[in-house]
Amino acid sequence: MLFGSLARPGHPMKKFFWGNAETLKHEPKTNNIDTYTRLRDFWQRYYSAHYMTLVVQSKETLDTLEKWVTEIFSAIPNNGSPRPSFGHLTQPFDTPEFHRLYRVVPVRKVHSLSITWALPPQDQHYRVKPLHYISWLVGHEGKGSVLSFLRKKFWALALYGGNGETGFEQNSTYSIFSISVTLTDEGYKHFYEVAHVVFQYLKMLQKRGPDKSLCENMQLFQKEDFLTGDQLLFEYKPDVISDALNQLCPQRANLVLLSAANEGKCHLKERWFGTQYSEEDIDTYWSDLWASDFQLNEDLHLPEENKYIATDFALKAPDCPESEYPVKILSTQQGCLWYRKDDKFKIPKAYIRFHLISPLIQQSAENVVLFDTFVNILTHNLAEPAYEADVAQLEYKLVAGEHGLVIRVKGFNHKLPLLFQLIIDHLSDFSFTPAVFEMITEQLKKTYFNILIKPETLAKNVRLLILEHGRWSMIDKYETLMKGLSIESLSSFVKAFKSQLFVEGLVQGNFTSRESKDFLNYVVQKLQFFPLPHPCPVQFRVVDLPSTHLLCKVKALNKGDANSEVTVYYQSGARSLREYTLMELLVMHMEEPCFDFLRTKQTLGYHVYPTCRNTSGILGFSVTVATQATKYNSELVDKKIEDFLSFFEEKIKHLTEEAFSTQVKGKVKE
Repeated sequence: MLFGSLARPGHPMKKFFWGNAETLKHEPKTNNIDTYTRLRDFWQRYYSAHYMTLVVQSKETLDTLEKWVTEIFSAIPNNGSPRPSFGHLTQPFDTPEFHRLYRVVPVRKVHSLSITWALPPQDQHYRVKPLHYISWLVGHEGKGSVLSFLRKKFWALALYGGNGETGFEQNSTYSIFSISVTLTDEGYKHFYEVAHVVFQYLKMLQKRGPDKSLCENMQLFQKEDFLTGDQLLFEYKPDVISDALNQLCPQRANLVLLSAANEGKCHLKERWFGTQYSEEDIDTYWSDLWASDFQLNEDLHLPEENKYIATDFALKAPDCPESEYPVKILSTQQGCLWYRKDDKFKIPKAYIRFHLISPLIQQSAENVVLFDTFVNILTHNLAEPAYEADVAQLEYKLVAGEHGLVIRVKGFNHKLPLLFQLIIDHLSDFSFTPAVFEMITEQLKKTYFNILIKPETLAKNVRLLILEHGRWSMIDKYETLMKGLSIESLSSFVKAFKSQLFVEGLVQGNFTSRESKDFLNYVVQKLQFFPLPHPCPVQFRVVDLPSTHLLCKVKALNKGDANSEVTVYYQSGARSLREYTLMELLVMHMEEPCFDFLRTKQTLGYHVYPTCRNTSGILGFSVTVATQATKYNSELVDKKIEDFLSFFEEKIKHLTEEAFSTQVKGKVKE
C-alpha cells in the first residue's frame, strides 16, 4: 500500500485495495454513500459478457463443450456499453515522490533493497516480452551476473527481477519492473553501492543492446495465442526491448530499503496498515554519480556458454528385468542403491535422490545448528557454479534433513551426472571463509527468528516437539545460535560428519542399472568415509498419545501479531500404505465441507484446512484454523472444529459409491 500511495491523486492504484470497516462502512456512512448500491452499479456496468474471455480445456468433444458453455454461460448479461478506456491515466508514478528513497520497518527480520521503475504499459508487446528478456538477464546468477558480484562482496543472498504480471504490476496504464535484493548485514550498510552495481549492469545491457541469441523461443492476446501468449517469445524486436531497457535508468527509479535496523529512523506511518517508513532524497553523491556517464563494471557481463544443456535425448535400452517398484541393486556396508528404469513415460529424464545418513546430527542442539549452517554454506558455494544447470532445466536441492543430508537432482538425464558430480565435489572439498561463515550464521538467525514469530510455523514446531522423542525445538536452536558458534566448531563438525556415513540412493528414469551404480560409487570414492558402526534410524520415535483430550497452549512470540493458530490433531498409529491412502481420501473428502463449515459459515478465519499427517511413519490427521485472537479465543475455535468433525461424521455416512469413485480417480490423477 505504501507503493500505491505514491501514485498521482485520482489514479486507481492510489486506492486501498483490500477494504476494511473504515472504507466499506464508516466512511461511506459519513458521506451518505450506499455501499451495496455502489457495488450493484459497478456490477451492472462492468460484469458484461463482451468484456470477458472464456477458455475451456477438456478431453470432451467440441460439440459437448459448446453445449456446456451455452448452457452455463449464455445467461451472463451483455450491457452493450463501450469498453472503458484508461488511456488518460498513464504515467501514474511520474511524480517527485516516486523518485526518492523510502526506508521501511518490516515485521520480519530481513534486509532488502527494492529498485522499481514504472514503465509505459507493456501488455501490447506480449509477443516480444521485453520485460521477460530483461528479467532473465538481471536475475541470472552465474558468472558475470549482478548476484554473483554481490555475493563475492558478501552484500547479498538473493536477487529477483521482473514483472509479476498481476493487476497491480501490469495493466493498461503502466507496467512495473522491479529488482529486489535480499541483503546481508554488510549489504544493508552498503545499499547505495548495491544499487550502483545494479545500475552498472543495466547500463552495460543498454550499451550492448539486445542479443538475439539470448532470446529463447522462451484477454491481452490474439485468439490464436490464448494458450501460449503468457509463456512463449514469438518475435524478436530489438527496438521494443531497447525501448523498455533504456527506461531503466537511475533517475527514474524508486528505492525502498526494508530493514528492522530502520527502527527509530522512520517517523511516518502508512495509513492503512500502519507501516513505519521514512522518505528522503537520494544521497547527493550518488544522485550526481548516477546522473553522469558513470563507468561500467568489468566484472559484469552476459552469461557464458552453458555446458549443462542436453543434446542427447535418446532412450536407453533396459539392462535388467522390468519392475513395478524400485529394487535394491547394490548394498554394501557404506550404502545401498535403489533403481527403477522408466518404462511408462519413456522420456529422456531422470530423478536422483541420495540420503547421507549420520547419527551425529541429533546428538545436540548445537550439532543441529552446525548442520544447518553447513548445508546453507554448501548451498551458497554451489549457487554460482550450479546456476547454469538450473538454466538448462536441471534441478537440484540440498536439504538439511533431521538425520542426514538429502541431495535431489532431476531433469534431462544427458548432463545430470555432471550436476551430481559437481555437488559431490563441493561436498568433498567443502571450505568457507570467515566472511561467508558470518554472513550465513547471521542469515540463519533471521530464519530461525522468522519461524518463531509466525503462529503457523511455531505451531508446527511445537506439535512435532510434543510428538517426536529426541527432537530439538526451534527455541533450542535459536538460543544455541545466539550464544555463538565458532569457525573451528563448524570445521570439526563437517570433518566428523563426512568421516562416517551410510549413503542410501535412488535412481529412477532414463539410466541403465549399470550407470546408476556409478552415482553411489562416485559418492563413496570421492568422500572416502567409513561405514557406521551401528545402523542409524532415519525417523524419530513418536509418542503414543493416550486416548484422552490433551491441550497445549503456547503464547505467540510476536506481540504485535493478533493472529492465532489452532490445530486439532488426531493420532491414528502405525498403519499400512493402504490405510494411509484411505486417510488421504478421507481428508480429501473433508476439505470442501471443512472450508464451508469453519470459514464460510462460521467465519473463523481465512486459512482453514484439514491435513493428512505422516509423523515419522505414524499416521494421523489434523484440522487447522488461523484466526484472529481479537475476534475469537482458541477455546471457541477448538469447539467449532469439534462441532465440524461431529457434523462430518454424519455426512461421511452418506457417501455414495459414485462420489467415492470420483474421489479415488481424482487422487490417482494428482
